[in-house]
Amino acid sequence: MPIIVESRRKKPATLTKLWPGASIVDVTSKGPEPWVRFSPFFPHGGIPIPNSPQQTAASVEGLWQGLKVFEKEDIDSSKWAIATMRGIKRAGRSRGAVRGHRFGVSGDEIIDYRDARVRIYLPAYRWILENRLTRELEQLRAAVNDGTVVLLDYETNADVEDLTSPLSHAALVKHYLENTWPASNHAS
Repeated sequence: MPIIVESRRKKPATLTKLWPGASIVDVTSKGPEPWVRFSPFFPHGGIPIPNSPQQTAASVEGLWQGLKVFEKEDIDSSKWAIATMRGIKRAGRSRGAVRGHRFGVSGDEIIDYRDARVRIYLPAYRWILENRLTRELEQLRAAVNDGTVVLLDYETNADVEDLTSPLSHAALVKHYLENTWPASNHAS
């Protein structure tokens, strides 16, 4: 049966009308247990920071935001320890424009948004799927075997190459369950 990614902003009645009989699963930070655990903000702990031996983060979003580099501010390691799902984002107003993401805590290389998705975000999110969410993935597989599953996310962009909008983590869950994980072709 299919897995569909829809916007959490759609009204429940609209989703029910679009997908009658489907299991609707909110995998955002506002979702119920156990599905909230799929949120990049969820503090799983021990998530390896790419290209940074012995360095870990509490959440995927904390890892991502902590490695972000601005014109007036470098990485922010405090983001890696946040376990409250709040205060993780880093806006650029006072920090200047985003220059990219540092590839590793001590790395000299600052990579662009696309390469950061491929070399930082995808490995970190896949790590939580394979190391922290195996039970929940099995529950989703069982639901998919029973019928259509609709995964709710605030973002619905499933294309790593589409840089016009943030990548949907629900789409990554779908890719993982369907064995269509995005290729990690990057210029190195």
